[in-house]
Amino acid sequence: MTFEEQLDRRWPADWPIQPFGEPRWARQRPTYGECDPAVIEAAVKRAEARTSGNWYVLAASREVRRDRPFGRSIGGQELIAWRTRSGDLRVGPGACPHLGAPLAEARLDCDELVCRWHGLRVGGRERAGWSPVPSFDDGVLVWARLDRLGGEPPTAEPAVPERPERGGSVDAVATVSGVCEPADVVANRLDPWHGAWFHPYSFARLKVLDAPGCTGVADEDDRFLVEVTFRLAGRWGVPVVAEFVCPGPRTVVMRIVEGEGRGSVVETHATPLGIGVDGHPRTAVIEAVVAASERAGFEVARKAAGALRPLIRRTAARLWRDDLAYAERRYQLRATAR
Repeated sequence: MTFEEQLDRRWPADWPIQPFGEPRWARQRPTYGECDPAVIEAAVKRAEARTSGNWYVLAASREVRRDRPFGRSIGGQELIAWRTRSGDLRVGPGACPHLGAPLAEARLDCDELVCRWHGLRVGGRERAGWSPVPSFDDGVLVWARLDRLGGEPPTAEPAVPERPERGGSVDAVATVSGVCEPADVVANRLDPWHGAWFHPYSFARLKVLDAPGCTGVADEDDRFLVEVTFRLAGRWGVPVVAEFVCPGPRTVVMRIVEGEGRGSVVETHATPLGIGVDGHPRTAVIEAVVAASERAGFEVARKAAGALRPLIRRTAARLWRDDLAYAERRYQLRATAR
């Protein structure tokens, strides 16, 4: 018996980090036979049929500050967000109603935006050509309600996915963008079969335990259940069972249901930015990681959250640099076929 085999036999089964063996990348078990494109397409269509109340994720909560405005376009509409001195969130159109100057470059004074072109002030109240946009801060993400873009019956608040309690968790948000539509991002996340093939640096021993069918799927059964090992280094990783669900048309939530970090979530929100100068759509992937653990040692990690967040964001951005190639390719093939 080799040393590695002895180690595997003696390693405590209840420890979160486990040794694992796997074949070379090209020799791992193929998944194309299980990955039915019709299943993914049907899951995307069911997600698109759900309502959002016209709410769109705008930014990470930490990106919207008291000292300077934050600007982003959603569906081609410029938006500006900032906080008052008391921390209240404000969101409104990003173009000055006078001559259209970018309010993302405005200065904050007495809780109002002061345009740098001619000094016009806008704030929490409606004025000619400018009015606030309904907004919501869930503590991790900032949302904006755009009724004209969404075209649905509006709701007072967005449907925020269930998360671990903030006091006992660590959260981080990463944002990347690509040439695609929100459905392409959702389709990527609803294809768990690609994980160990496309991201071998992060995932190993991936097996889809359950997937919904194409028709007659009840809401409670509309999920992908996946067994996977999150790779740490070499042959060491953290095995978990995770589910993927779509609570809305532009959101996919991965939740750990068994193993270390049970209850932790990764929320992938696809926000349409608008049409680029090349005539193709742009979509922002705004991904929130909210991690928790019942282990006593996690309190140390929680206290070091400030140092951990950049690492979490970097890991998520690396995954999405690859996955955007998937999403952009899906859009390109569809656009070419039109």
